[in-house]
Formats: sequence, structure tokens, C-alpha cells
Amino acid sequence: MTGVEARGGAEAGFDPSWLELREGADATARAAELLDPLRAALPPDGPLVIWDLGCGTGSQGRWLAGRLRGPQHWILHDGDPHLLDRARASTYVTADGTPATVETRAGGIGALRASDLVGASLVTASALLDVLTAAEVEAIAAAAAACPVLLTLSVVGRARLSPSEPLDAEVAAAFDAHQRRGGLLGPDAVAAATRAFGRRGASVQARPSPWRLGPGQAALTAEWLRGWVAAAVEQRPDLAPFAEDYLGRRLTECAAGRLTAEVHHVDLLVLPGSAS
Repeated sequence: MTGVEARGGAEAGFDPSWLELREGADATARAAELLDPLRAALPPDGPLVIWDLGCGTGSQGRWLAGRLRGPQHWILHDGDPHLLDRARASTYVTADGTPATVETRAGGIGALRASDLVGASLVTASALLDVLTAAEVEAIAAAAAACPVLLTLSVVGRARLSPSEPLDAEVAAAFDAHQRRGGLLGPDAVAAATRAFGRRGASVQARPSPWRLGPGQAALTAEWLRGWVAAAVEQRPDLAPFAEDYLGRRLTECAAGRLTAEVHHVDLLVLPGSAS
């Protein structure tokens, strides 16, 4: 999602401290209006089997488990075994107040197959699509075509700071280009996923899920700014002579409670043809 998240495809890991820092903002931002149509598409009884792709430390499960009925069994999938250890240690409590059961699977997104997801009631992921390649998104769409899919917090290439500065647009454009490095989809991921699932007969509902960061999220805003600017400079070294002063001003405004940031994401609910 930012330069803080140094992830090449789906195989490399995220910094756990960054994932923990952003968890509250993620929970606030997710599009809760997609939950009712999701619940309606799930089996009415029996255990829910939920795959969490690129689960990280388990924040999606901690948010979603309590918003769906029990019993639930979560399959936490990630390429980073250290993150899987952290995710496994969490407690996931259903809307019925009962703990979900949990297992972990280590592996890359590109290797996912429909045979892996036999029996899945739901496939979900958070802040994942934009760090995938087109082939990895196609792999998810092909593997998960038979069940509902909830994909939250994908960046779409829009960030707005207030007060604004002339350099904001250049930093944002360079960051977006950095997101697309090495064949990653970056801000093109939502459109790519919508097409991939649509080709398989699914319906796709999209809802905005922006971070709205103010004085109460100063630590997150500051860390996001550092990663945002660093990625922009990595992409465009000609920005380096201006970047240090720019970042310094922005961090000063952030610390003083004078800076707000709106970082746009989109959530997708995908329903298979028979459920749409």
C-alpha cells in the first residue's frame, strides 16, 4: 500500500509493525455496506470455511470473523511463515461469540488452484490486490470462481493532503509508478480484478474504503508519508533534492495536528454467477 510495504509480488513479506500500525485505520475504512449482500450469499447453516489470502498478521480475520455467523474455520494463507505464526496466535471470535478454528497454509498466490479451495464458503483478502501481478490476480479469480470473494482496501492511485502543496501531485504520480514496478498492478489492480472475475461470470460490487487520517492518526500518517515519499524518490531520483524539505514540512504539520490525508481504496465483493 505504501513504500513501507516492500513486497515483490505475493512472495515477500510486510513489516509486521506497519501492519499493526494500520490495523485500526483499515478497520474503520472497510466498506461495511458490503457485509449484508455477503451474508446473504453465504450458506445459511453449517460451518463457514473462510480462506484469508495474504493474511499477514490476521487483521482481516479479526475484523471479519465477528461480523459473520459461526461456526467458522479460517484457513490463513501467506508466503511469510513469520507472519503466519503471528496470525495463528490471534483469537478470531464469530458474531455468535464462539472462537473460530484456525489453520495456516504457507504458499504463493500464483500457485493457488481451484482444487485448493474446494469446500470454501468465502475467500477474502485485505490490502493484497495492488501488490500482485496480473497473473496472480488471474490465479485468484480462476481458483475462487465458485464462491463469494471479499477483497478489501486496494489502492486506486488517489491521495489528497490538506493543506496541499504543488509537489503533492509529482510525489503521488511517482509513487503510483513505483507501485507498478516489476509488473505489479498497483492502482490498476481493482480494474484488473473486476475484469478477471467478470470473465468468469461473476458479479462485482465496488465500494470506496478510504483512509481519512487526521490528528488522531498522526503516527500512521507520519509513517505513511515516509514510505510514500521514499517510494516516489526511488522511482524518480530527480525528486531527491526537494524530497527532504518536503517531507520535513509535512511531518512538522502532522506532528502539530495541521495535516490531514485521504488515501483512497476500493473494496470488492465478488459473487459467483449463481449467487448474483
